Amino acid sequence: MKNALKAVLLQQHKMNRLIVIGGSKGIGNAIVKSLLSSYDEIINISRTAPETADVKLKHFSCDVTIDELPDIDMANGLVYCPGSINLKPINRLSLDDFKRDFDINVIGAVKAIQTYLPALKNGHKPSIVLFSTVATKLGMPFHASVAASKSAVEGLTKSLGAELAPTIRVNAIAPTVTDTDLASKLLRNERMIDNMNARHPLKKYLQPQEVADMAGFLLSEKAGSLSGQVFEMDCGIVSFKI
Repeated sequence: MKNALKAVLLQQHKMNRLIVIGGSKGIGNAIVKSLLSSYDEIINISRTAPETADVKLKHFSCDVTIDELPDIDMANGLVYCPGSINLKPINRLSLDDFKRDFDINVIGAVKAIQTYLPALKNGHKPSIVLFSTVATKLGMPFHASVAASKSAVEGLTKSLGAELAPTIRVNAIAPTVTDTDLASKLLRNERMIDNMNARHPLKKYLQPQEVADMAGFLLSEKAGSLSGQVFEMDCGIVSFKI
């Protein structure tokens, strides 16, 4: 009887809550801004304060790779956004470079999922969204470190999708170049921008809002039949040869 009452009280106090790791800049911030109207509360966990201020947005200053994550009792979704673009020839990539990229992209995601698995299990039709890259499918020079770590993210997505079914859905987004601070070195002048557009069959690269829209869809019940999938937002660069 006591356990049943506890379950009822827990259900009554549930809110529609989203956890975003790395929601202060770039794609993460676009996700936070675009989903504020869809959630009662969004908890952003990142090293820096978000560019967005809203009464429904709660920020914890934290480096997911080294700090203890804050306690959260319930969430309907978890998005892990931190990533790296460490582009160097293999002879200039140190083992520490590989370890650092793996820590940011994989270990941080595993840590966040392990920490917030109980909270997600307390949520309503919970969903996890991770991030990969088109470089896991398209052989690209100087991408050895990031491609290796993001390939691990794709394996994690499929494995956890199977393990956590049917309770929690797990999907990943693999974007091509996106107009963020992280990719600014690839888009630092008009010539580079023109070349980047030309490389993609759709003659464009991504804007953060486009990726945020996909994340919002995967978190929603509209994607209730999707789990263990990696969605390539590639502007055709992987899918087409034109």
